[in-house]
Amino acid sequence: MTTTPPPPPPEVLRVLVVDDQPLMRSGFSMMLSAEDDIAVIGDAADGAAAIDACREMRPDVVLMDVQMPGMDGIEATSRIVTEGLSRVLILTTFDRDDYLFDALRAGAGGFLLKNSDPDDLVDGIRAVAHGHALLAPEVTRRVIEKMTTSPSAPTPAETTSGTTPSATTSPASPSASTPSAATPPASSRALDGLTARELEVLRHVARGLSNAEIAAELVVGEATVKSHVSACLSKLHLRDRVQAVVLAYEAGLVHPGD
Repeated sequence: MTTTPPPPPPEVLRVLVVDDQPLMRSGFSMMLSAEDDIAVIGDAADGAAAIDACREMRPDVVLMDVQMPGMDGIEATSRIVTEGLSRVLILTTFDRDDYLFDALRAGAGGFLLKNSDPDDLVDGIRAVAHGHALLAPEVTRRVIEKMTTSPSAPTPAETTSGTTPSATTSPASPSASTPSAATPPASSRALDGLTARELEVLRHVARGLSNAEIAAELVVGEATVKSHVSACLSKLHLRDRVQAVVLAYEAGLVHPGD
């Protein structure tokens, strides 16, 4: 009699929680630990302690607050990303543009507000762990407006010095060769190398749809959408979906209000 082997256990994502408030650290740790595929391996109360913890424990994702005594979350994110210690998801109470753009310049993989739905936070950790960019819906439009109305403004992938942080990889997440994250060219010619289907997928990405939502819209499998998104990023030499959104607007593929 042939027996079917049990499915492999899910990949467990190692998360470090960084917040200066003990109650917040405890609450996030308890919530995340309820997930089968997430393990909270430690916490830290400020940016300097977060860097030390990352060097020691090498988490897959750091859940990072912004306002903390001593070294803040933005500076800590920049150092963590530059050293390739982990990917970072910013989680803050403060819905401020300077925090948002500073976090993206520092190399954060995502930006959520603390009033986000718990399911969105969990999904966000999974997304960032696998190299996807993530922005809270309420801040996505501000990114688009900033990038499309301020020609001199740096793109989210640029650092304050004009260079781009190296792509981070972690022991438990697949290493990927990441194209140079140069400022996307504001020309429709940049899109000439995409197929009609890839253009369609890029248009939906720019509208803020997830892979699952795009798959439902186009009546294709989610894996197919993921393949098209990867092809777009590779052909256009982009680092992540945030840059893809900016390029789509700059090239006129979509317009504010679409």
